[in-house]
Amino acid sequence: MIEPAPPAETPVQAQPEETAPWWKWRRRPWQIAGLVALAVVLMAVWLVWALPLGRALEPLPSPTLVLVSADGKAFARRGAYKEAPVDVARLPKYVPGAFIAIEDRRFYHHIGIDPRGIVRAMRNNIRGGGVAEGGSTITQQLAKNAFLSNRRTLRRKAQEAVIALYLESRLSKDEILSRYLSSVYFGEGVFGLRAAAREYFNKTPEQLSIGEAAMLAGMVKAPSKLNPTEDYKAAMARQRVVLQAMVDTHTITRRQARQARYVRVRIGRPSLPVGSYFADWVSPQAKSAFERAYGEVVVKTTLDSRLQTRAEQVLRQYLDGPGRSLHATQGALVAMRTDGSVVALVGGRDYKESQFNRAVDAQRQPGSSFKLFVYMAALRDGMTPDSLVLDAPVRLGNWTPQNHEGEYLNRPIPLRTAFARSSNVAAVRVLQKVGVRDVIRTARDLGITSPLPNDATIALGSGPVSLLELTSAYAAVAAGQEPVRAHGLADFVPAGEVRRMPASDQRGMMDMMRAVVTSGTGRAASLGVPVYGKTGTTQDYHDALFIGFVGDLVIGVWVGNDDNAPMRRVAGGGLPAQIWHDVASYALSIGQVRGFQAAAPEEPTVDGNEVFPEDMAPNPTGLEGQLAVPPEVSPDQGAVQPPEQDDQTAPPEQGPPPRRLPPPSPPGLYIPPPPGPDEQGDQGGPG
Repeated sequence: MIEPAPPAETPVQAQPEETAPWWKWRRRPWQIAGLVALAVVLMAVWLVWALPLGRALEPLPSPTLVLVSADGKAFARRGAYKEAPVDVARLPKYVPGAFIAIEDRRFYHHIGIDPRGIVRAMRNNIRGGGVAEGGSTITQQLAKNAFLSNRRTLRRKAQEAVIALYLESRLSKDEILSRYLSSVYFGEGVFGLRAAAREYFNKTPEQLSIGEAAMLAGMVKAPSKLNPTEDYKAAMARQRVVLQAMVDTHTITRRQARQARYVRVRIGRPSLPVGSYFADWVSPQAKSAFERAYGEVVVKTTLDSRLQTRAEQVLRQYLDGPGRSLHATQGALVAMRTDGSVVALVGGRDYKESQFNRAVDAQRQPGSSFKLFVYMAALRDGMTPDSLVLDAPVRLGNWTPQNHEGEYLNRPIPLRTAFARSSNVAAVRVLQKVGVRDVIRTARDLGITSPLPNDATIALGSGPVSLLELTSAYAAVAAGQEPVRAHGLADFVPAGEVRRMPASDQRGMMDMMRAVVTSGTGRAASLGVPVYGKTGTTQDYHDALFIGFVGDLVIGVWVGNDDNAPMRRVAGGGLPAQIWHDVASYALSIGQVRGFQAAAPEEPTVDGNEVFPEDMAPNPTGLEGQLAVPPEVSPDQGAVQPPEQDDQTAPPEQGPPPRRLPPPSPPGLYIPPPPGPDEQGDQGGPG
């Protein structure tokens, strides 16, 4: 008998391990309590560390600056305005009552957040079909104003509620209200009730009337739209809403409300512009020099109000007059003392049209006004104004710098003559002797901080610089010390090393700069007293400059176009020198130039023999420029290496031709060798 096979065993599947259901955490009450307690402690620590209770009472990070000229005239106001905190216990009851009535009627009855107020606001907003009413309490507004941003997000509202509860647990109701009134915004950059009372009614908060308090309370909803100085009717309409709310909360009677309807706005602070070219430049200096403070901080500057006004007028007159036909649409001017104190700064023809400061922020090629550093380097190297340099065509590889209209004396001339005539080829030859490195070092010593090209084109001003730093470098020559740091604060204390310039270098440079004005390219700047300066014009007449000084006043002028369009043959000896002349003449007439002696009558001369006609008008077409393709220079040797291609640039500024040849050169002076046959190229750059 065959027994039946036993049934097959069913394989047992592995059961996953059971995880404890969430309800089993009930068996661990101590762990849960510990975690909750830790979270509460961490929240409390964060609140205490991140939310200083006195923040709303502190002055603003940057004080309100009232900029005052050296002669005591306020010319700009910068920054927000906040006065010292208020104490509600010292205010008339209706003053805080106005804010409570319109902003948070249940202020003294809630714990920082008001569920009833939130429900009421939601109901009214639904009825109105939009957000017409907010549910934030005064405590929540304080939390937002003092610790949070104005972004409307759920996260910020949650943070606002948590901080409000914290504030209510740490401060009394009157302390919260005092902080709120001391920090709330009232438009026009005004923060806090004390500043608002001064701004709109020229009173203290303790002196406010019922109507004035109601008007200020009404502004909180929309400070810009309900500003009485901007929209008086809107401010009055809102004020009447507040007065009715004060009646409803029994803060005032109906009779008091009727009597308080009409108020008169009395501006407490004189109206001042927010900005100007000088104010924009000097404000960062002032902010770094002053710490937090209530009210306004009066900052005395170096600005001369009369000279500033005249400089603006002169620049605009020339641009609107001859500049219009010459396609010169913009200009800039810097006037400073030899210690760097800026007394006038014009960054453009009209600040309202364009706030870009062309005197400070624009980087433009200086043209031949940069030759100051080339010739100063030569003086440092032992040369003198009487040292000779060949004024004849020169070729460096494939680059052939040119004088204006290809005019050359074709003989050795003194450095004084070369500088006065703004000879390009002479400047390049001087640079060949002293080396690019020494020219750059000289520019750095005199205060130039902008990047400079390490090639021969530096002799012709190919490296862009600002008018402010270039004028400061010329001030260093006038002062006999280097560098001169431009500044606009009256109590400026110079920092860093200042070196005395060797007297022989200063005298030599001033000798050559004087020749520019007496018989060179800058004769339009001539006055009845000694003037020292240099012209500069860039390729194709894109830029024209004149920088010079008389006595202790150093003035730099630039003329050009914002789009870098060429002007119609405007050179540094034309419009810029004429603008310089008129501003300097005015400064002399009002006694704002010191440290000069009247010039004795003299015959214009550049080297003792070479004399130009006295009645010859300033050359308005003289031009300097720079190369488009610079020759490379070895950083180790500073020697000029040939460029790879030819490039033609604009001619330099050029004085009138000489009437007599100079005498033979004295022994021992530098005379470059004449060019060989292979150096007579016909293309080149300006000088």
